[in-house]
Amino acid sequence: MTEELQNSTARRPSRRRRPAEHDRFIHTRQWLNGIFMLGAIAGVIVMLMSEDRTVGIIIVLVSMLFKFVEALLRIIR
Repeated sequence: MTEELQNSTARRPSRRRRPAEHDRFIHTRQWLNGIFMLGAIAGVIVMLMSEDRTVGIIIVLVSMLFKFVEALLRIIR
């Protein structure tokens, strides 16, 4: 019964993408994601805490540039 159960269990399909270790930009992408997340959080905090929301919006927009660069590296990998 045990052997029969092991052979009948569903298996996760293998993906056709290359594993992450073949991605030559993985460390750069991780740094860019970290900068984006910190910038977005800081921008929202500044936007909510200050009377003039312009500075917070600028911080969020600049952090979005880092995210766009990261997405571009993910596409061209």
